Amino acid sequence: MTLTAHQEAASAVDVLARWSQEPLEFRADMEHIEDDEADVAIAIGRIMRSIAEAVLEDEGKAERGVHAKSHGIVIGELRVHEGLPPSLAQGLFARPATYPVVMRLSTIPGDVLDDRVSVPRGIGIKVIGVDGARLPGSEDDLTQDFLMVDAPTFGLATPRDFLQGLKGLAATTDTVPMLKRGLSTFLRGAEKTLEAMGLESSLLRTLGGHPLTHILGETFYTQLPLLYGRHVAKLSLVPVSEHLLALKGLPLDSFVASGSPNPIREAVIDHFEHHGGRWELRVQLCTSLQSMPIEDGSVTWPEPESPYVTVATLDAGVQDVWSSGRVAQVDLGMAFSPWRGLAAHRPLGALNRVRKSAYGASARYRAQANGQVLREPRSRHDLPA
Repeated sequence: MTLTAHQEAASAVDVLARWSQEPLEFRADMEHIEDDEADVAIAIGRIMRSIAEAVLEDEGKAERGVHAKSHGIVIGELRVHEGLPPSLAQGLFARPATYPVVMRLSTIPGDVLDDRVSVPRGIGIKVIGVDGARLPGSEDDLTQDFLMVDAPTFGLATPRDFLQGLKGLAATTDTVPMLKRGLSTFLRGAEKTLEAMGLESSLLRTLGGHPLTHILGETFYTQLPLLYGRHVAKLSLVPVSEHLLALKGLPLDSFVASGSPNPIREAVIDHFEHHGGRWELRVQLCTSLQSMPIEDGSVTWPEPESPYVTVATLDAGVQDVWSSGRVAQVDLGMAFSPWRGLAAHRPLGALNRVRKSAYGASARYRAQANGQVLREPRSRHDLPA
């Protein structure tokens, strides 16, 4: 069922009314820079560079230091809802508008693996034609990037934890693919055992224990906080249309049986050959620094204290999500970064700060090694069909 603008606004107000506290207004002293943060950021950049260099040597092509494998390029429209309450009508969402978007579906590692090595999934969303005061380094752009993963929390508390996790990914980058597939099968079994006990392990999922399910049934999260105008927030992208909801938790056994190394991509291609999709973009505003910390990426912000509220709808129609034009222009010729966008949505916290230089250096290395120029779209006309 499609809601009217009045119903959308009423729904947001109704959810806000259930808050136990008012959203906090951001203050500079909410962020805390550690003494070794710059050194850790340099080390993270080096690890991502080493991953890209190893992949370049093996495959003859430089890939992203993380989220190397793409599973589909989806083009759609983001419609910001009318009548949002003042606390939600901030930044990109300050007024009703419709923007073209391009979405890149991916998996986390920095090398291109058989999908049977089942790891967490990500989505990069690039909103196009966005005006306003910009973040440093993206002053000439008209895009807003949101990077999301299919888990509500980053799973790691600090930049040093992130560095150790990257070292684990780097250690497996040049591993024999068959060994990785066997390890992933083992880890999925371990993850199921933990789930049966009411537990789960983000580390197991990162290393290869993620359930081998349909990516289009997943809900994605920014995991780490960002400015939301005057406030602090996390965002999520939630499938809501009938055909997407039917894919939630759907095993990819039928695709895996074919022997293809790309069952996730094949599933995405097959879906968009026959169906479109609708998602809601939702916002969770910070109401307490004790239960919703900015500087600890391992904490899931409690939804009973501050629920996710819908601020926009994202629609995509039937399309070819793996055309040669899209692969060349988006998968190879674009970069996604949480630091490309409006100043009103500046990423917050140490984990986001150390990602800034690392992501930028990774994109520059990839472009240089592949002899490409990375370009940002400025309108829908800049996107392939």
